[in-house]
Amino acid sequence: PCHAAFCLAPSFPGAALRHYAFMLEGLGQTARELNDLGIPFHLLEGEPGIQIARLSRDLNAGGVVTDFDPLRVKRAWQAQAAAALEVEFLEVDSHNIVPCRFISNKQEWSAFTLRKKFTRLLEHFLHEPEPLPEQTARAEIPQIDWDGALRRLDPDRAVPLVANPRPGPDAARKQLAEFIRERLPRYHLERNDPIADVQSGLSPYLHFGQLAPLRAALEVSRSGAPAAAREAFLEELIVRSELADNYCHFNPDYDRWEGLPAWARRTLDAHRSDMREYVYTVREFEDGLTHDSLWNAAQAQMKKTGKMHGFLRMYWAKKILEWSETPEQAQQTAIFLNDRYSLDGRDPNGYVGVAWSMGGLHDRPWAERPVFGTIRYMSRAGCARRFDLARFVDNHIKY
Repeated sequence: PCHAAFCLAPSFPGAALRHYAFMLEGLGQTARELNDLGIPFHLLEGEPGIQIARLSRDLNAGGVVTDFDPLRVKRAWQAQAAAALEVEFLEVDSHNIVPCRFISNKQEWSAFTLRKKFTRLLEHFLHEPEPLPEQTARAEIPQIDWDGALRRLDPDRAVPLVANPRPGPDAARKQLAEFIRERLPRYHLERNDPIADVQSGLSPYLHFGQLAPLRAALEVSRSGAPAAAREAFLEELIVRSELADNYCHFNPDYDRWEGLPAWARRTLDAHRSDMREYVYTVREFEDGLTHDSLWNAAQAQMKKTGKMHGFLRMYWAKKILEWSETPEQAQQTAIFLNDRYSLDGRDPNGYVGVAWSMGGLHDRPWAERPVFGTIRYMSRAGCARRFDLARFVDNHIKY
């Protein structure tokens, strides 16, 4: 028989109670679905590389298969498992629609260069997968103490649970259907308006593997939404997301100053000593204590709901650059806050979003100005021209 396993590491960088609880509840549903097919699900605890090798020996496994992930902590676990396993160890890539290692063998410099490759390859990969068969050779189903596992992890409880979205594959499928029915038809027109809020809400499910990007792409492609809406969403789901994986896979400094483009580091260095009108500490950022009510409202939205509207994430990150003593501090502050509070944090999309906003990644030089140099600038006034800023602030400033 086939066995499925997931290992809970004792501490994952940036993860807190809301992340572990969302993940574990979703895993519980996945375990039940697998068990119904005769596939035992094992929840392991400890160092993943060690525990997976131990389980492989206990089951006398013929081989082990894992999924692709470009982040260094996951790659370290895989290397640890590879060194300890005595059987064949294979990596597949269901994390992406077109496998990261297949579509490119180098770091791509923009969405444009990667998009051209998708034009040739996507049709080959965008097809319905075969259904998972029921196992004929059945093994004993392990009993799992889900509540005990969460207690033993003892995650940071200062970041509380969120009421919505609900976790799990069922909730993910429901969210996808609701998005296609109610919001996708307007997506290409209003996706940058935080008040319209036509975003999919799928990122937590994609992050935790409770929804496959292939499933989302297939359902959106088959929908009756306008072609422009489908294209706009698939650009984000496929091209932008896989561009983020490409960067994190080929650049070991994906979350560090050294990983930013050379032109961006030069311009930020040239403006390193520029006067900052405001400078805030990490704690002041975390508590939403800046002079800007829009920034504070965006931070409040993330702390309370575990998400932030995509357009505002750019503004939010750029203002951290503007109000920090150094660009290095700004980058680390943005990563810390996003990883700590966003359900979809600790993810290639988050690291690339920060690097794009304040480090020019996948972008080009713009008009020069203080602090930013030639990094693309965003202003509160520009936001006010795009959406009802006062209404957004009223909705989120108090939490």
